[in-house]
Amino acid sequence: MVVGRFQVMSILQAARAEALGLPHDSALSWGLNRAIFYAAAKRGFKGALGVGREGERKRKALPIKEAAKTFHLGDELAFVGTEQKKEGKEDLLYFSIGDKLQTPRDFERQIVSRFGSKSAFQKAWDEALDIIRSYDRKTLESQREFYEQVYKPRRDTLAKKWTEMSRA
Repeated sequence: MVVGRFQVMSILQAARAEALGLPHDSALSWGLNRAIFYAAAKRGFKGALGVGREGERKRKALPIKEAAKTFHLGDELAFVGTEQKKEGKEDLLYFSIGDKLQTPRDFERQIVSRFGSKSAFQKAWDEALDIIRSYDRKTLESQREFYEQVYKPRRDTLAKKWTEMSRA
């Protein structure tokens, strides 16, 4: 299978979140959440409420919800789903888009599975952690600086490298 920009974004974002202090499973949720968010943003949030009369009708039909819980990682914000308790561990934050939580199981299915083996993924994960550790906290806490300095310059190189690694 091909490892694309989506997987690269997800892994780098997860490594970033872990480096900034989130527990591993919450970091995986963050990484997948951010990759989904940016992919949707790139495509214009297809399926969103829209504009014009149809969009206005959809907006009026929506029930008023309680204010959603949010979480800030540096200057970036994501919605928090329900906190999931792991046996014998503290509650973990899982992030959501709409009503859909991004869980470590989802990360496994959408990201890890693209590598063909756990060992190939582990090599990519270790490389991502090394990359993240080479940046200062200020860069990692900035959405813009993370994108411009960490992700964007290496997204295609890592996608190609990790695809080749997954095929080996």
